[in-house]
Amino acid sequence: MKIILKNIRPTYMSEAEVLPSDIYLCDKLFFEKGKKYLIRAHSGHGKSSFLNIIYGSNPDYLGKIEFQGISKEMTPFRLRKRNLSYVFQDFKLFPDLTVFENLALKNSLTHHKSTKEIEAFINRVQLHHKKNRLVKQLSMGQQQRVAILRAICQPFDFILMDEPFSHLDKENIKILTDILNEECKKNDAGLIITSLGEEYFFNYDHFLNL
Repeated sequence: MKIILKNIRPTYMSEAEVLPSDIYLCDKLFFEKGKKYLIRAHSGHGKSSFLNIIYGSNPDYLGKIEFQGISKEMTPFRLRKRNLSYVFQDFKLFPDLTVFENLALKNSLTHHKSTKEIEAFINRVQLHHKKNRLVKQLSMGQQQRVAILRAICQPFDFILMDEPFSHLDKENIKILTDILNEECKKNDAGLIITSLGEEYFFNYDHFLNL
């Protein structure tokens, strides 16, 4: 699978606002499986909009996006189920479900992980004592860890991550980047991550300024 963007620009941003961008209004830009991309931008400069365009949840853009290697009849739902995973900046967890239930619910759509694997992930991110706690009772940093784990409870060709470590310390970031590196390798998947400037613990193939 390859993601191809052609002259993309959010409708709420003028051409003048996006002229310095390596992405917006680019004639043709490729994102390839197996590679890691860091997208850097100032706050409010369209990072979430960019990922939402790829994910298909933001229709307010000009230009064209193509998924090479994927059937043209593929629905957005099936694409998100099998090919695109997303760590949202606002998490989009189910607050009245427990940590384990949030992960198991996502996994029930694809049966990608076993219960034993899910529990092992919870232990690795040091949330074993919170496994049966409602998500709304967790801190922001704890919720962020759950959101990242949920995103890997499905197969994916690309994982999209919108400022995914904003509430975490270096120890937890290192644990999660190790897990993500492992899962990207297993899936031969690409990673596209937005950041205000931090690089974290990935070996990036490409750096792009939004």
